[in-house]
Amino acid sequence: MAERRVRVETKVGLHARPAALFVQAATRTPLDVTVAKPGKDPVNAKSILSVLALDAQQGEEIVIRAEGDGADAVLDELAGLVTEQSA
Repeated sequence: MAERRVRVETKVGLHARPAALFVQAATRTPLDVTVAKPGKDPVNAKSILSVLALDAQQGEEIVIRAEGDGADAVLDELAGLVTEQSA
């Protein structure tokens, strides 16, 4: 299972538009994708309610995991979405 640890840089954290973009990108892949705060249980990255419930704020670290062929590319895309400050 591939994993990325990234700091949330979007102004509103992983909420509203950034969360929607994140979930849409995760949903486009057939891979199992999860997201979590370090030390917490992972949630389905394809569920907007689960992602919003993480309450990931700007400056906090999250762990994104994906399993299967192409996992690294999926993780690169998802990590990019939460590290963009303009989102």
